Amino acid sequence: MPGYQSINSKMLQVPIAPGQEVYSKRGAMLAYTGRVNFAPTTTAGQGVTGTIGRAMAGEHTVMMHVTGHGTAMFGHAGLHVQVVDLHGDTLYVEADRLLVHDASLKVGTMFMGEQGGIGGIVRGAVSGQGLFTTTLTGNGSCALLSHGGVMELPITPQRPVHVDPQAYVAHRGQVQNKLTTAVGLRDLVGRGSGEAFQLQLSGQGVVYVQASERKI
Repeated sequence: MPGYQSINSKMLQVPIAPGQEVYSKRGAMLAYTGRVNFAPTTTAGQGVTGTIGRAMAGEHTVMMHVTGHGTAMFGHAGLHVQVVDLHGDTLYVEADRLLVHDASLKVGTMFMGEQGGIGGIVRGAVSGQGLFTTTLTGNGSCALLSHGGVMELPITPQRPVHVDPQAYVAHRGQVQNKLTTAVGLRDLVGRGSGEAFQLQLSGQGVVYVQASERKI
């Protein structure tokens, strides 16, 4: 069966079949054809221990387990949808930005401090995204939500990328992140986070940046 197909920039069509189940954001189903079933789940493919860890981390969101045989259409709040295909690698993404993902992908939770030390922790505080992020690993597809769509920026050892923390959506690859500032403390007085802080991503991979500084 064909994979995820974009209906337009804000709607996605996903084939459903035995062995081709997905998890979707609750309330994101727009329509479906065939014999498709939707059941709420708090595990999204994880064990009980992983689910408890995600809930304690604040990376917990109720998902729908989508099974049967047919086609389902998804979208959420008029946000733009970006399909990402994984080939044995890992995607790091905030839980509320996940619209739908293949049930075959392994879901986990990572402490941001593990990918940038204290910089990762500070980034969570400044961006309001928290100290944890969701990971998807394996072979399969997922779809991300963003304001205004996303651009994919390559990250290489010779070319690190600096991103506004509020515009960050997700990243993949062997990437380290830390929070940096281009101005002195004296210049920060009376200013919001804005361009005063940037998230620096270095290593080898890709970062997904949305065309807005708004949260989901």
